[in-house]
Amino acid sequence: MDIQFHGGFDSPLFHTLQALTNIIDGDDSHGDKSLTAPTRTYVRDARAMAATPADVKEHPKSYEFVVDMPGLKSADIKVQVEDGNVLIISGVRKREEKEGSKYVRMERRMGKLMRKFVLPENADTDKISAVCQDGVLTVTVEKVPPPEPKKPKTIEVKIA
Repeated sequence: MDIQFHGGFDSPLFHTLQALTNIIDGDDSHGDKSLTAPTRTYVRDARAMAATPADVKEHPKSYEFVVDMPGLKSADIKVQVEDGNVLIISGVRKREEKEGSKYVRMERRMGKLMRKFVLPENADTDKISAVCQDGVLTVTVEKVPPPEPKKPKTIEVKIA
């Protein structure tokens, strides 16, 4: 099974998902897997990012990232900034195991939840706040105020 992505899906995430599909299906037509196959961590993160829904809103003075984090407590959620401008939101939802019980049907997503966003230049990474309510995480990143327009400077013209 070879999946083709069209319509602007030319991102590393979708290429990784396509490579995973090919590996699972046993398609070795893309050469040596040891050189081209992504690492397990990269694959796990790519799957988590593809399965974690998020909305991004821009307000006059801030950016707002709204991410579904069902079943997670605020202590289980990490909000970080890496490389100066990459916002990373992550968490792990674990399966509840109780003695003497077993799952008959399991449809809710378990495992890693993650999203990464490259912040715009006007994002103030020192002014980030995060609030989790009812399984929805809202991360607010304040904008750096625009610089004051420079006033014209008058230069006195002297007579030589």
